[in-house]
Amino acid sequence: MYSAREREINALLQLLDDTDTEVLVSVEERLLSYGQSVIPNLENYWEQSPDDALQVRIETIIHRIHYSNLVQEFTNWANGESDLLYGAFLVAKYQYPELQSVQTIQEIERMRRNIWLEMNSYLTPLEQIKIMESILYNFYKMKGGELVYTQPNDYMIHKVVESKKGNSITNGILYLILAEQLDLPVRAINIPRQFVLGWFSHQVLFENDFELTHPADTIKFYIDPNSGIGFQLKDIELYFKRIGVTSTPSYFKPRSNRQIIQLLLEQFANCFDNETEGHKRKELLALAAIAAQANAAAQQRSDVEEED
Repeated sequence: MYSAREREINALLQLLDDTDTEVLVSVEERLLSYGQSVIPNLENYWEQSPDDALQVRIETIIHRIHYSNLVQEFTNWANGESDLLYGAFLVAKYQYPELQSVQTIQEIERMRRNIWLEMNSYLTPLEQIKIMESILYNFYKMKGGELVYTQPNDYMIHKVVESKKGNSITNGILYLILAEQLDLPVRAINIPRQFVLGWFSHQVLFENDFELTHPADTIKFYIDPNSGIGFQLKDIELYFKRIGVTSTPSYFKPRSNRQIIQLLLEQFANCFDNETEGHKRKELLALAAIAAQANAAAQQRSDVEEED
């Protein structure tokens, strides 16, 4: 015996091939109101339908339900603690809505433990970074490259952990997650057109004081997340000279987790810069805007607290 809910859903599904646009809009909105609980019904109906157009319509509804749920999850993340790993998982869930995080978390924990076993309190910062480089890029064979928009999986944290291949942003996110777990003072900084990591002074991070006149007072050295290799301020200055940019203190302030995920979303959106998938680009940029707004609000609260 079907419940009233099941009877209504079945009736709505039968109307999905209606030719009246107003009827279709009404049916889709009603199905959307059921949220994720209606997805199994839609998937079952998709399997039974031989009509390609109807299958596409069902896929669109399922995507809209997943996206609506993702927007809510992402808004909660952006306005909350904004854990970096969880934010990266939410980005991956755009493409893989049923993604489970357990396997990726376990692999990251194995990587952390292998690095931790080589660490000790007598090592200098450069020696600790050398261990990170040795384990991640030599033992695990992590690979990175330029940002390209024909490889969407390079922007998915679970795929990067699985394949040990990403780009400067996703490799950098993995590096930052491991550094945080190992209590290393590594942060992403705002170097134009690059995703660069910096090893900060513990005191500066603790005091949250980044308005210094020279980055040498704040950052001991820099790290390329594509290779794990450390380099010095003079290399950054040569890069600025090459691209014709004047160095400013703002370039050496650490990016917040919200800013990092915003950048990941904006770059990921470029993978869908075509007519057939243009809606995906818009949706990803809408998520990036949520992160930007939350970051601006957090900065405003921080400024008010400092004034008080």
